[in-house]
Amino acid sequence: MIRIALYGNKRQRGDTAPLQTLINQLASHHPQVTCSVQTDFMAFMQRSFEVPGVLTDTFDTADPEADLALSIGGDGTFLKTAWRIGPLQTPIMGINSGHLGYMSAADITEAPAIIDDILAGRYRIEHRSVIEVHAPDAMLPHNQYALNEVAVLKKDTASMIRVEAHIDSWPAAAYRADGLIVSTPTGSTGYNLSVGGPIVAPSARIWTIAPVAPHSLNMRPLAVCDDSIIEILAESRADTYLLSIDGKSVSMPSGSTLRLSKAPHCVNIVLRPSSNFIDTLREKLLWGIDGI
Repeated sequence: MIRIALYGNKRQRGDTAPLQTLINQLASHHPQVTCSVQTDFMAFMQRSFEVPGVLTDTFDTADPEADLALSIGGDGTFLKTAWRIGPLQTPIMGINSGHLGYMSAADITEAPAIIDDILAGRYRIEHRSVIEVHAPDAMLPHNQYALNEVAVLKKDTASMIRVEAHIDSWPAAAYRADGLIVSTPTGSTGYNLSVGGPIVAPSARIWTIAPVAPHSLNMRPLAVCDDSIIEILAESRADTYLLSIDGKSVSMPSGSTLRLSKAPHCVNIVLRPSSNFIDTLREKLLWGIDGI
């Protein structure tokens, strides 16, 4: 028996017929496959179509024990799933029903093939590093882990901020910029890429440190070992600056310190056998395609 936890975006875009096909495929394999469904996602599905009677088990705050989690939506949904169930080490398969779906293993229109692969064990698991954020001088929101990136940013109306970075207790640089991004390999194709940081293969054991709109031209992105301890002191002319952890922002007092280290857990991402990093770059980002 395979236990599957279903996480989803309750604001699914467009036609819900592919989602209904996926759910019916899962239900048709009961009791070989049992499913627990996130409560608000179940409510969305019940408003949209008739959910098979064998799918009755729901969960809200406490995440279920499962052999596999399906994240149905886009990259935002995948990140929310990773924040919740990643520390449990449950493998997560992203099923894209949104726009880009960079982290997804498959599109939702491939429902029959997806379920066949899961039942046959035709998938592989990649272990992705996670950044843990400590803030001795301030309270953080509940999410202190970043699968993509941690960003220190100026407030919209403020002038540039000064960000002093230490790596393993050694002073690295004092950046005068709109902000500073520390990215995992998974997040290298996100915010990091938009500010000129490098694309990093998921298997690489490094983090990248990239300034946002630096005042000086000699401030370039830097790659460091992901075992490094990165300490950041951010100062702003305003009373506060923004700390963003995978896109979730909180105001921090100017002069406060952050400590970034490798989390004690990784996020296990499920990929289909044919998936590879370079093909994903070409398909989703049009990377390396002649004439683009």
